[in-house]
Amino acid sequence: MSRYLRPRLNGASIFFTVCIARRGSSLLIDNVAILREAVRATKLERPFHIDAWVVLPDHLHCVWTLPEQDADYSTRWSVIKARVSRALPRTPQRASHVARREHGFWQRRFWEHHLRTPADKRAAIEYCWNNPVKHGLVECPEHWDCTSWHRENRAA
Repeated sequence: MSRYLRPRLNGASIFFTVCIARRGSSLLIDNVAILREAVRATKLERPFHIDAWVVLPDHLHCVWTLPEQDADYSTRWSVIKARVSRALPRTPQRASHVARREHGFWQRRFWEHHLRTPADKRAAIEYCWNNPVKHGLVECPEHWDCTSWHRENRAA
């Protein structure tokens, strides 16, 4: 079994990529309201700041900054994924999902990268916002609805 050694840095800014199990589907975007509610509820229990977020049809990218006294992003992701999974209708599961008590909506793991400098953080935020363009979903970031770009770039 794999053993992942993750940094434990209080107050870190972290870039994440989280994927659903059925790559190539639109299940994540189809259920974005459920995801938003899961994130909202989790933030109330375990606060963190969302610096950037983009939800694509089958994966998402985001940048979080954790509170100064906290380094536990894994539990936050576990809770968010569980809330989304519980809110969705049951689907056929493989034996491995049943054995691990998994719904089967999400890929088991997520990818994270700790951002060490302000330039790293800015690049990660821009990556989030430009990802729908990269995937050919829109021609410019402001045309994608499921992104924090609008929150940060609304007209003054």
